[in-house]
Amino acid sequence: MAPETAAAPAPGKKLNRINLEAQAYRGGKSTLCAGCGHNAISERIVEAYFEMGVDPRRVIKLSGIGCSSKSPAYFLGSSHGFNSVHGRMPAVATGAVLANKHLCPIGVSGDGDTGAIGVGQFVHLMRRNIPMIYIVENNGCYGLTKGQMSPTADRGSKLKNGVVSDLPPIDLCALAIQLGATLVARSFSGDKKQLASILKAAIAHKGTALVDVISPCVTFNDHEGSTKSYAYVKDHDEPLGDITFVPFFDDITVDYEPGTTQDVTLHDGSRVLLKKIDAGYDPRDPMAAIRLLHDTAARGEFATGLLFVDPDRPSFTDLLNLVETPLSMLPDQVVRPSREAFAQILERLR
Repeated sequence: MAPETAAAPAPGKKLNRINLEAQAYRGGKSTLCAGCGHNAISERIVEAYFEMGVDPRRVIKLSGIGCSSKSPAYFLGSSHGFNSVHGRMPAVATGAVLANKHLCPIGVSGDGDTGAIGVGQFVHLMRRNIPMIYIVENNGCYGLTKGQMSPTADRGSKLKNGVVSDLPPIDLCALAIQLGATLVARSFSGDKKQLASILKAAIAHKGTALVDVISPCVTFNDHEGSTKSYAYVKDHDEPLGDITFVPFFDDITVDYEPGTTQDVTLHDGSRVLLKKIDAGYDPRDPMAAIRLLHDTAARGEFATGLLFVDPDRPSFTDLLNLVETPLSMLPDQVVRPSREAFAQILERLR
């Protein structure tokens, strides 16, 4: 259902399935560096939400602190946004989802906001399978504070000042799979087609969708010697294959040879079709995904695409068996026990 305040579309403008133009999904003008990969991610988010026909009023945008956490200002301008403190976005997202399970949360974080100060909160959000999209705009450095190395910086990666990382990186995708996220994918900010399809699948998924996007920092981490630069990622990207997302509301036929794709049905009936380069790879096998991440990392490569998906595991809101009406909308007389009821509760606890 289109927002009641939406203006009448201009003649000839393309509308989505809820009669909104793409402009309704845009945000403010970016203040990030020209050429920053984060801006490309924002563009793909705009496209994905427009093409999926998501009502912007149902979306809540969440972020922490960092260049990446400024991104929600640049898309879905009519959606509610909450910029939390450093590393605490998962706790705010969890509270928002429990207060209103009908929201469509999208969280944007960075490799420092997630992998350093926020790693403890990231761990518990993944294991709970909170129904939300969690995007990590991963550039391997702290772009907001002059480019120091972040926890995802690869061993041997060099900063502009010549300092070389001698610590092993945190692989957020492998960590998310081990902890219980039910859709895990990796992409590159410069790969428009792949990233757009992954985001559409994440929108349709009911559970935690962790999307790690390698997004080079053009100011501090796009030089020779960096393993998060545009040139390095382009030369060392090992895509799992072409991903085609088929929305359940579109009648689309896909021409593909038997045995060359893995068909995964998501909660809302949508499908993700993964064209495999290895016929034996199954994105529903968590151990296969972790082995793939380990093997490609050992070769200095990045595996991109849909790494893992489990459409059957219940989300956190399902496990809690929340009532249909959002908790934030229940009247006081429903959520607050009477004096008599409270006395009975206390008596049972004696």
